[in-house]
Amino acid sequence: MEEPVCLVENVNGSLSVSDGAQYLSKITEPVVVVCVVGLYRTGKSYLMNRLAGKDTGFALGSTIESKTKGIWMWCVPHPSKPGHTLVLLDTEGLGDVDKGDSKNDAWVFCLAVLLSSTLIYNSRGTIDNTAVENLHFVTELAEHIKVKSPSAATEDEEVMDESSQFMQFFPKFIWTVRDFILELEIENKKVTEDQYLDFALQLKKGAAKKISDYNLPRECIRTYFLPYTTRKCFVFPLPATQDKMSRLESLNEGELWPHFLTVTRRFCDYVFKESEVKTVKGGHRVTGRMLGHLVRVYVDMISGNSVPCLENAVVVMSQIENQAAVQQGMEVYERGMEQVKSKFPVSVDEISAEHQKFSNLATTEFMKRSFKDQHGEYLKTLAGSVEKRYAELLMENLKSSETKCRVLLSQLYSGLSEAVRRGDYTTPGGYSLYCTHRENIIREYNTHPNKGDKAQDVLEEFLKQWNVEESFVLTQHTNSLLVTSNFSSRMSDSIVCFFAPYSSSCRQ
Repeated sequence: MEEPVCLVENVNGSLSVSDGAQYLSKITEPVVVVCVVGLYRTGKSYLMNRLAGKDTGFALGSTIESKTKGIWMWCVPHPSKPGHTLVLLDTEGLGDVDKGDSKNDAWVFCLAVLLSSTLIYNSRGTIDNTAVENLHFVTELAEHIKVKSPSAATEDEEVMDESSQFMQFFPKFIWTVRDFILELEIENKKVTEDQYLDFALQLKKGAAKKISDYNLPRECIRTYFLPYTTRKCFVFPLPATQDKMSRLESLNEGELWPHFLTVTRRFCDYVFKESEVKTVKGGHRVTGRMLGHLVRVYVDMISGNSVPCLENAVVVMSQIENQAAVQQGMEVYERGMEQVKSKFPVSVDEISAEHQKFSNLATTEFMKRSFKDQHGEYLKTLAGSVEKRYAELLMENLKSSETKCRVLLSQLYSGLSEAVRRGDYTTPGGYSLYCTHRENIIREYNTHPNKGDKAQDVLEEFLKQWNVEESFVLTQHTNSLLVTSNFSSRMSDSIVCFFAPYSSSCRQ
């Protein structure tokens, strides 16, 4: 992609999938999905551009107005994982004063969590209580996302609370703090960025409501995103002097402060190395095409006022993918057998061998795309469709053989037919000549190649009609030419009618 495209539109608080989602259908590689969220005008888009290896792309803006609406996507080859695509998602700023809709913000945040394999939360200044409270959407995840549909939950899963289930499927979490001007010290001791984040997420003791409100977002972050394995922090110093901050997008590296560039490179390296392929419930790796299905499924659920359910989304996605896999397998079989069909008629052994070959190829193609076909239902559907088509091809092959044999006999018989009509065989010695000509026709017919499996049946049917003519020639060859000629013409007509669909000489 040369530039980002809109993936999810957000118009008047209503989410819908944009035409840009069609691009994902072209991506068959596994995808690493990195999504950034945070308050508007905190520099989220800059980080996404750097991850894309570009200076420009996602709109940065230089005023207090939020530039990104909905969710925008940029797909680029993964810089360190060949055969993988890096999907960058830039979300509209949370808390946009123009929008003033916290419920809509919550759904945008939920989509970011559901779609990403790495979630970046971008804030400015320090990780203080205000910064944590601005991430209050994390406390609402249990209300906006379900792991399993209630009817399908097992006893063990019912015992496990929703938070514990979330932990298994949530993305890695990176907190990026922009314009950080303090020293990384706690109680006069140097600390790492991760230790700074862990310190900011510490819980207070006590049961008072004020303490509970303070602890709630911290508890959720600590529960959903485990430390050191799925939780990381980067603090960025100011990128440049204040007068240059408003045009960050147009600055070259020489105008940016070295420490800012160092942290930026370290941040990008970490994302490239540690971000994993997007997976869904069951540990199944997601391709770009499958990610496109997920986007549509989740947005449809939200638009329909349903709580997005990870399990139901996987079920719907598996149905879409497996149906497409069956179709793809059938296309492989059809293309292969079309080559055989072009040579009809062929022997049963030949068509059977080709059927087996392309049936196996169809299964292989199905397996490449099939997803979560645990009971092999869709594989059985493919096998049934292949066998049905094979039976149709067998019939087509027999019809082709019959048609070819009838046309061939019609052509070979035309000379003999004309001779019978003229009465050439009703004179003395005519019967012997007739038999010789007939045997020549049969011999030539039998030696003609590639007649198919109906060759003998068609010949035997024709010989039954021919026997009537032979008896006539044998008993009437001494009669007068006039009588013989008239009657032989009628007998010849009965033979010619055998070829009615293939010859224009049949008399009604």
